[in-house]
Amino acid sequence: MTSTSTFPTVLRELLRTHQAFLAYAATHVHTLDLTLPQYDIIITLGGTPGMSFKKLGEKTLITKGTLTGVISRLEDKGLVQRVASETDGRSQIVRLTAAGETLYESSYPEHLIFINRIFADYAPEEIAALEASLLRLHETVTILRSNGGGKDEEINE
Repeated sequence: MTSTSTFPTVLRELLRTHQAFLAYAATHVHTLDLTLPQYDIIITLGGTPGMSFKKLGEKTLITKGTLTGVISRLEDKGLVQRVASETDGRSQIVRLTAAGETLYESSYPEHLIFINRIFADYAPEEIAALEASLLRLHETVTILRSNGGGKDEEINE
């Protein structure tokens, strides 16, 4: 069991790291005249025939309330389009336009190189340990969330 005095320090570092990462990633994405949520949509749709709004929301870090506005702004830039679903007449598929696909193909490899610079000084086993810790944390939070906050529940270590 973790002491309650550790919690604020760990949480603070997690949030600081998240904010620093987003700010770093944004420096590259802004050179493309996009926001992080817009680029998240571009790289999620890249190399696919498109996705429903529901699937796109599940695969990105964008909340449902924000997704429609992000898609609209990408439509205005000519990078995505909405088309009627062939299997469900009530839903729409969002897909990259030719310009969106070109942007994805030209920018994504460069973006990966930019992001991978973060891990340049990490040994493979350090990256594996970091990933394992983050996965464990995510699983724990997900379990507690599905249990209504984990009241009167014990977490297995």
